[in-house]
Amino acid sequence: MATAAKKAPAAKKRTPNAAFMKPLTPDAALAAVVGAKPLARTEIVKQLWVYIKKHKLQDATNKRMINADAKLKELFGKSQVSMFELAGLIGKHVS
Repeated sequence: MATAAKKAPAAKKRTPNAAFMKPLTPDAALAAVVGAKPLARTEIVKQLWVYIKKHKLQDATNKRMINADAKLKELFGKSQVSMFELAGLIGKHVS
């Protein structure tokens, strides 16, 4: 007795939000970390994480916190921020 295998409905392809993909120009403080060329908001966040990992700025005890070095302190305005604050803080430094 062979039973017909149920087919799963095809997953709908997710389209990226155009607002996230629009190239934004970083100001001088942000350009010091991610570069001066226009990047999508998602790419700016990725580049920030590359910088954070490269310079070992993630807090050792609480991985959700990022310790700011001189460049990041200029961006964040404080010495430590939560990883969830990153995207919000970027908005002040792009045009």
